[in-house]
Amino acid sequence: MRILFSLLFIFVSASAAANTTGSNKLAIVIDDIGYRSSDKSALDLPKQVTFSVLPHTPYGRQLAELGNQQQREILLHVPMESINNLLLGPGAITSKMDKSNVIKTLQASIADIPHIIGVNNHMGSLLTQKSEPMSWTMEVLKNNDLFFLDSRTSRYSQAEFVAQRRGVPTLHRHIFLDNKIDEQYIEQQFKKMIRISQKNGEAIAIGHPHPATMRVLKRLIPTLRQHNIELVDLSTLLPASQLVDNQQSESNIDVTAQTNQADQSEQLSPQ
Repeated sequence: MRILFSLLFIFVSASAAANTTGSNKLAIVIDDIGYRSSDKSALDLPKQVTFSVLPHTPYGRQLAELGNQQQREILLHVPMESINNLLLGPGAITSKMDKSNVIKTLQASIADIPHIIGVNNHMGSLLTQKSEPMSWTMEVLKNNDLFFLDSRTSRYSQAEFVAQRRGVPTLHRHIFLDNKIDEQYIEQQFKKMIRISQKNGEAIAIGHPHPATMRVLKRLIPTLRQHNIELVDLSTLLPASQLVDNQQSESNIDVTAQTNQADQSEQLSPQ
């Protein structure tokens, strides 16, 4: 796994040097992969679209294998406790768990889904606000040479901050595409995603394997080049400086505050 990040560092540096087109970058992640056989429809998306797979699900391992065969990047989608006590599913991490249980649960989930290069949170509006369980989580990720994508289900998330202090490369989500499962709404979010990428030079969007989302993405992804946007693998957006071991000490700051409603978009897909 440490070889993986060494190669990833070289790849990111080379990609940055090779990018002479001035294109804006966009990465799309499809969460909640694994519960339904219809999730296979995501395999029809371009291989740059990342799969984030829920652990211990009926189709999770199979779809991770198939995605990897397409040279698609695979994340582990770890269920984490929400403020609204939403259903989490197997492999969940909660604030009631001690360090040994968090580590044991994460290791079992990592073992369940093959080919993963990173982790992002499923829900987690409560857990990601707490630096101690996030620190335990990042310890496991660092030991397995995995990066962390903060799904940002809470505006008060400490996950990215703690990851950086623990030397874990990290990214965060800019937009959810399908908070509402409605094609017109998803199209509007797609257009907003384009504007974010053009303004910031890059963007990370998260969607889910709903039929409506799949239809919109299959139709609109080919239009990205018209907007000077390049669809890229998620890992290419990792800052090169973060791929070097960070020896800074962990902060013990813990924020307890109201959250936004982003968790609602991360509820388990119906089986």
